[in-house]
Amino acid sequence: MFDLVVRGGTVLDGTGAPARRADVAVSAGRIAAVGVPADAQAAEEIDATDRYVLPGFIDAHAHGDAAVFDREAQLAALRQGVTTLVLGQDGVSYAPADARTLRYVTRYFAPVNGSHPALGGAVSVAQLLATYDRRTALNTVYLLPHGTIRYGVMGAAHRAPDERELAAMRAHIERGLSEGAAGLSTGLEYVPGGYAGVDEIAALCEPVGAAGLPYVTHMRGYEADAATALAEVLQIARAGRVAPHVSHLHGPGDALTRLIGGARAGGIDLTFDSYPYLRGSSTLTLVALPSWLPVADLDAALDALADPAVRDRLERDWFAGRSWMWRRITLSHVPADDLRWAEGMTLPAAAERAGRGLTEFCCDLLVATRLEAGCVFAQPPAATEESVRALLRHPGHMAGSDAVYQGGHPHPRGWGAFARLAGRYVRDLGDWTWEQAAVHMAGRAAARFRLSDRGRIAVGCAADLVVLDPDTVTDRATYERPRVPADGVEHVLVNGVPVLSGGVLDETAQPGRALRPR
Repeated sequence: MFDLVVRGGTVLDGTGAPARRADVAVSAGRIAAVGVPADAQAAEEIDATDRYVLPGFIDAHAHGDAAVFDREAQLAALRQGVTTLVLGQDGVSYAPADARTLRYVTRYFAPVNGSHPALGGAVSVAQLLATYDRRTALNTVYLLPHGTIRYGVMGAAHRAPDERELAAMRAHIERGLSEGAAGLSTGLEYVPGGYAGVDEIAALCEPVGAAGLPYVTHMRGYEADAATALAEVLQIARAGRVAPHVSHLHGPGDALTRLIGGARAGGIDLTFDSYPYLRGSSTLTLVALPSWLPVADLDAALDALADPAVRDRLERDWFAGRSWMWRRITLSHVPADDLRWAEGMTLPAAAERAGRGLTEFCCDLLVATRLEAGCVFAQPPAATEESVRALLRHPGHMAGSDAVYQGGHPHPRGWGAFARLAGRYVRDLGDWTWEQAAVHMAGRAAARFRLSDRGRIAVGCAADLVVLDPDTVTDRATYERPRVPADGVEHVLVNGVPVLSGGVLDETAQPGRALRPR
């Protein structure tokens, strides 16, 4: 007698093995059998006739650190077949942190991560993981955020750490690993993480590599800077004896795949994630402000933006002559009641509607939102559809949405990335076979983050399962209407519990676990 049997489906097991027709039985939250007699008894059955059954997809890069508690975000992920989010990205999240650091990272990354609803005061990795465990419909994996750790030890200092500070950061990392973190992340275009050099990061990677876990990085640059940035990643990997993973890789596909292939041929276990869109999303401060502003000190940055002399310099040295750049920026998150109308508008269009100059409007908006505005932006021309496809086809690739759920007009990738991969790039374009899709969207991430009982359909593995219609699975979210759930994923089990049935979310189910490397 099984708890549940998924009957009649075609199983794609996450290893790349050929698809096969098999019933999948579940007991006590785990896969009990792959291939069971037709007369086997079960308390519940799911009809998967003419459907594909895959391991739950693992989003290798998502900003659901707070949004994972939001039922709309859960539905957005589950309607794409995503059962696990890898959090703690870009070097900025909530733990480990003292009360001052928690306030800083929450405010600094509010346009990306939002505010965790259950934290206050100091928080350890173990305490943060406890807030996720059995409190949501999705599994979570957590990376140690280097920028958070650095701020907790050094504040906003723009210098290398001394021996005591480096030892303190390393102690935080060692403790976080012991409490269940699955790697270390950096955000080298954000602050204060971007103040770190190779020696600092490599030293902090040593315990991560010793644990068999990855160094995950938002590199110091992409597009034209990708080759230099990737060289730094490889330098850190060699010195820190750690396997590197590049976040949301984009840019000229042929050049990038050659660089990655050369690194892998040279013995570096390099992987990366990417998403199938030609626009990105981040904080407006990162995209619209120059590095000479004191953005690591949020109050000092606000004071500077209110200073007429600073505005004059911005107008003269930064905003003037860059009209091509500002037209690329669409406001996605404007948390100020009298400016919320600007969400979904380009920065120049919003300034024109407000009847103000671009510099004045941008500075006023950032001050009004306390630097918590977010945006979507078009990538430079080197990021093309063919580049996206070249990266997807690479054997070091795994799927990641880089989902940001904040604001009234977010990037559609949080609602559509995995469904877009399945519908457009597998079914329509044939960049992967369905067997390969299960590897790219589940199996490879499970291996990278040492989730040994996830990412596969095999006896003994956790019963994270997806039943989808290969003929209809597709994304529906667009830049104009970004919060539209995907179609074609009909049933999803998380740890053996049906959380999505007929495309409908079970509002009461909270079987998601805070996963630890195994």
